[in-house]
Amino acid sequence: MNYLTVYNTWCKKVKDTALKKELQEIADQPKTIENKFFRDLQFGTGGLRGEIGVGSNCLNIYTIGRATQGLADYLRNTGGKTVAISYDSRINSELFAKHAACVLDENKIKVYLVKELMPTHFLSFATRYYRADAGIMITASHNPSKYNGYKVYGADGCQITDAAAKKITECIEKIDCFAVRAASFENSLEQNMIAYMDDAVEEAFLTAVSKQSVFPPQNLILTYSPLNGTGYRIIPKLLKRLGVETIHLVKEQAYPDGHFPTCSYPNPEKPAAMQLGLKYAKETDSDLLLATDPDADRVGIAVKAKDGYRLMTGNEVGILLMDFLLSLRLQKGTLPKNAVVIKTIVTSKLAEKVAKKYNVTLINVLTGFKYIGEQITRLEKDARADDFILGFEESYGYLSGSYVRDKDAVVASMLIVEMASYYKTKGLTLLDRMEQLYKEYGTYSHKLLNFEFAGADGAKKMADLLAGIRQNLPSAFAGKKVTNVIDYLTQTDFDLPKSNVLQFDLEDDAQVIIRPSGTEPQIKIYLTAAQTPEQNAAFFENVEAELKKMFQL
Repeated sequence: MNYLTVYNTWCKKVKDTALKKELQEIADQPKTIENKFFRDLQFGTGGLRGEIGVGSNCLNIYTIGRATQGLADYLRNTGGKTVAISYDSRINSELFAKHAACVLDENKIKVYLVKELMPTHFLSFATRYYRADAGIMITASHNPSKYNGYKVYGADGCQITDAAAKKITECIEKIDCFAVRAASFENSLEQNMIAYMDDAVEEAFLTAVSKQSVFPPQNLILTYSPLNGTGYRIIPKLLKRLGVETIHLVKEQAYPDGHFPTCSYPNPEKPAAMQLGLKYAKETDSDLLLATDPDADRVGIAVKAKDGYRLMTGNEVGILLMDFLLSLRLQKGTLPKNAVVIKTIVTSKLAEKVAKKYNVTLINVLTGFKYIGEQITRLEKDARADDFILGFEESYGYLSGSYVRDKDAVVASMLIVEMASYYKTKGLTLLDRMEQLYKEYGTYSHKLLNFEFAGADGAKKMADLLAGIRQNLPSAFAGKKVTNVIDYLTQTDFDLPKSNVLQFDLEDDAQVIIRPSGTEPQIKIYLTAAQTPEQNAAFFENVEAELKKMFQL
């Protein structure tokens, strides 16, 4: 259907006052209308994610209602009767969560709703706690404030599988967003079809996290920023229970605010998002800075060094945690005989050498923490949940323990603090320990490149570029020969789902991995180099130049 036809339909049928106003404001902006209405917002294994506002390609009560009705129809077909719902600090998150709950009640599906905003992984925990048939999390994670999203979880607390996402999509595609009905929120509460989650759920969650503790923290000065998100209450609460006495909160970022006034991109992977926290850390002479993203599933850190503070990457922190947990549990005699560590294919190859040292199994999965969650579920079904030591990805996501099926910045913050405290007792910082690991295994450097292709034309351009690479595979990058190519759309060597990912293994243990983002209009390129820091930096610079030329940027 032509996007102008869709726009005109919305003009006739939208009743929400704010959305009606937005429709009028864009009436003379044809390109804006096209971008907002050229398609229905795509539902995938990550659910929905898009800009907040009017339009079939945006997040609003109509697209939220349509997705929820599709989920309700899917649950009816599979015998599902209950759903857990949580939401983060983003604009309209609470509104969307309550609207989804009301649509579910209209479909006679019981809802357990958080009393206030809570992290994404808490939704995973609550889904399992209540033995719900599905979970919904309203979040756009670390994206800028103009975005929001809708993530769906299965009964196991893991993001839905590709197969489930396909079936839900088929249900959604049959639905007219203006025909979706929603119950009254107040009436639903009175009839107990929507029930607020009990305080015992949070206590059970904190107990489960605390069980992953390996070293009581001591004498550590900490600065923490929740980046105006959901970690603002629960992370300080846990750390104080564990004995961390000195926690300096970054005041401007200490409370929920979906506009994220101090940083336009509230992502701890981005140095700009860490700047205010670094200022506080310097003023308080903190040993460590922690910052979690708005839904508190990712955590970034900075460590005090001789010449100031240094931000550490997700790859570095993941390797440090892996080495720390394996080493300490080996010392204590609590390391399982068949221990397992799980990482994504784009995460540091250095993990392979650490796993070999400790004689543990390392499992590589596709990008996305749900694939790590799936592996934990497999272990649990084989009565091997206790063999799981750590799951991690380069994008600042970590999990220890099988109590949830998603990355958890609460347990990660706890373990990072314990790790920093442990090495401090030995006269070392995390930077010192990282240098020791580099000396032992080699200096592995990593870089992530993001090339954006926005709007209606962007998706086609990305598809054309990736098709072009497949038709004419590069034989080298920056002078390093390609020694092996893995196309995850066609490969049969690994037990992994089909995925639009190209991996190029190069000389000197270097690597280039190319994939489109599943949640943003971007092509992501993951670079690895394993020579000297200077040689690694030069390689990254040359590869980036080659790729920009290849992508005509």
